[in-house]
Amino acid sequence: MNNIVLSMKAIDKRFSGVHALKKVDFDLKEGEIHALVGENGAGKSTLMKALTGIFPKDSGEILYRGKLFNPHNPKEALTAGIAIVHQELNMMDHLTVAENLFIGRESTKLKGLMLDKKQQNQRARELLRKLNMDIDPETRVGDLTVGKQQMIEIAKAVSFDLKVLVLDEPTAALTDHEIEDLFTIMRDLAAQGVGMIYISHRLDEIGVISNRVTVLRDGERVGTKETTELTKDEMINMMVGRVIYEKPKSKSNVAPDAPVVLKVSNLKAGEQVKDISFDLHKGEILGFAGLMGAGRTETVRALYGADKSTGNIEVNGRKVSITSPMDAVNLGIGYLSEDRKRYGLATGLSVADNAVMASYMELSPSLLLKNKALDSSTREYVKKLSIKTPSIDQIVRNLSGGNQQKVVIAKWLIKNSSILIFDEPTRGIDVGAKSEIYALMNELVKEGKSIIMISSDLTEVLRMSDRVVVMTEGKITGILDIEDATQEKIMSLATLYK
Repeated sequence: MNNIVLSMKAIDKRFSGVHALKKVDFDLKEGEIHALVGENGAGKSTLMKALTGIFPKDSGEILYRGKLFNPHNPKEALTAGIAIVHQELNMMDHLTVAENLFIGRESTKLKGLMLDKKQQNQRARELLRKLNMDIDPETRVGDLTVGKQQMIEIAKAVSFDLKVLVLDEPTAALTDHEIEDLFTIMRDLAAQGVGMIYISHRLDEIGVISNRVTVLRDGERVGTKETTELTKDEMINMMVGRVIYEKPKSKSNVAPDAPVVLKVSNLKAGEQVKDISFDLHKGEILGFAGLMGAGRTETVRALYGADKSTGNIEVNGRKVSITSPMDAVNLGIGYLSEDRKRYGLATGLSVADNAVMASYMELSPSLLLKNKALDSSTREYVKKLSIKTPSIDQIVRNLSGGNQQKVVIAKWLIKNSSILIFDEPTRGIDVGAKSEIYALMNELVKEGKSIIMISSDLTEVLRMSDRVVVMTEGKITGILDIEDATQEKIMSLATLYK
């Protein structure tokens, strides 16, 4: 691991109004797994896009295998042996594994007149065997798990005589078992001399899989260190420039006489919501924990009227009927989906348009969308939530993940929702943005709002919740006061089958 395969020197990049990269240096050794970390907006993805030809750098130089390298597009980079596997996969679900692996490089016969599926499947089988991937090349990609699809993306990259592999948030949607499989493949590739750039917000994983760590902050390189020389706290301090604590909550902050603002009884919906009953108090953060497929998201979707359900729901002591999300919104319930880009935002619209989306009728009864009330409300919450954006007219897709999440929160605060459902509120955002979201949630409940929080991160559940509801296979297996909750107790209930 002493040979430098890639060296990026003084890379500079500006976009309109934003200095995204400021003379950044980065290098990668053969057979090394080099973690690249930083808050959302630190410049990680911009640096990798400059490397892979997605857009040109403004200045600086890239040396690849000892020679100047300036790819004009990702295909040129891939042909040279540099590949990137994005967090959002680029697979064609309707095609087979083999067809995805060799798209544009198909096996043919009769002098190229006919596709040779048998030969193509055999090529795929040999490639997958070489990587110890137990996947049938004739399986339709849409039938595979996200973890298996990601492995196919890696296999496709390896088929191009790979020298450098960039993995952008590869474990965000994987199970623990799939993460172990991914790490095994990464170690095998490293042993074959492939250098890997590993981008992740999961700092514990970085300590397990990487050899070195480079930290970016606000478009600048803070430093590069051997992973063994860095503690998690030191890494966080380099990323955000301040100490962030993740201590669990020791006692509930909810007043003993706090009224019940939401009461759910015998809620049923499909196969994954089976006779659910719980209540939520004013000023409470009620955590929902459980393994994947436990039915947590399905429960809040049924409560919110997104899915058909039966059962009884009371809001502020009054029995209500919620048959659609609009009913829930009118009752003061806001929902932040785990998939904010699909269900929470119109990413092609501005910050202002997204922030006031649920409140047009209140703020602009005449539907004159660009009036002063709309802009004023947006600016108020951009400031209050510290949303980092050049202006309220910025297109939302151009914001970092943490700032996109804040825009969704702003939407429901402008609507003055008193009950907020946060489904995986910090998924895919960095440690600094997480801390800001946590502080915001604590501030909201101090103001008298109530929060249902679904999270797969037990550290997050224990840090934020006043009580913890644990689910398994569509049923509640226990409700713990935060004083009594531990990771062990939660996992015991999460694997308790009734």
